[in-house]
Amino acid sequence: MRHRTRTAVLGSALAVAALGFAAPGATAAPQDITVEKVTVNGGKPVVLGTTAAKTFKVTVTAATDSAFTDTDITLYGPNFAMASSQGDASCSFANGKSTCTATYTIDPDTDFYDNTPAGGWYVNALLQSDTDSVYAEKTGAFKVQRESKLTVNASPEPIKKGKTLTVTGALTRANWETHKFSGYTKQSVTLEYKKKGASAYSAVKTVKSDTKGNLKTTVKATADGSYRWSFAGNSTTPAVKAAGDAVDVR
Repeated sequence: MRHRTRTAVLGSALAVAALGFAAPGATAAPQDITVEKVTVNGGKPVVLGTTAAKTFKVTVTAATDSAFTDTDITLYGPNFAMASSQGDASCSFANGKSTCTATYTIDPDTDFYDNTPAGGWYVNALLQSDTDSVYAEKTGAFKVQRESKLTVNASPEPIKKGKTLTVTGALTRANWETHKFSGYTKQSVTLEYKKKGASAYSAVKTVKSDTKGNLKTTVKATADGSYRWSFAGNSTTPAVKAAGDAVDVR
């Protein structure tokens, strides 16, 4: 089979029309081909920075009475569709199941013009055997996300016990319009603390990032330990934690 190493991101209406995604014959799935599992990027979101391309695999497993003769596995998301396989998927058949794997590459530097593709994406699969075919729409789901970064700084250091410690930082994420990281504003970010010798961090308080993504709060210094910021993430942006900043309390 042909091997495609580069994919194109197209407007959804154009891509669907160009690939002929009308289901052949009836729209209902035939009984002898049933999609059982779809795995994208090993089950993890596809996280993209500002310029580096990301290559990942999509695997579709289906119950079928014979090997597939043709496949068309397509990924699409908000305002965009990415057409990639068009018969290029590698398929194997054994014990009444066929597993097809296709490789995709997304390059935010050339494929995206703005940030609208971030969020929920879906998988469409057109699978054909010698005896039948099925068009499985939205048979799998995954996320394409804007890479996030988080910094922290606690000062002054060292500090006397009971004095006020100021903890700052910044939450940023990839901007596919400017191809730079920019502040993620008005987001809830949790300050966490781990006492020296402890094995885990615990939440101290939650604050909102400002209009530039900056974070700032104060706490009372009690004992040697480390502080960090933690962002839970959402559909467009992955969770991220800052590296801990150790504070010497005297």
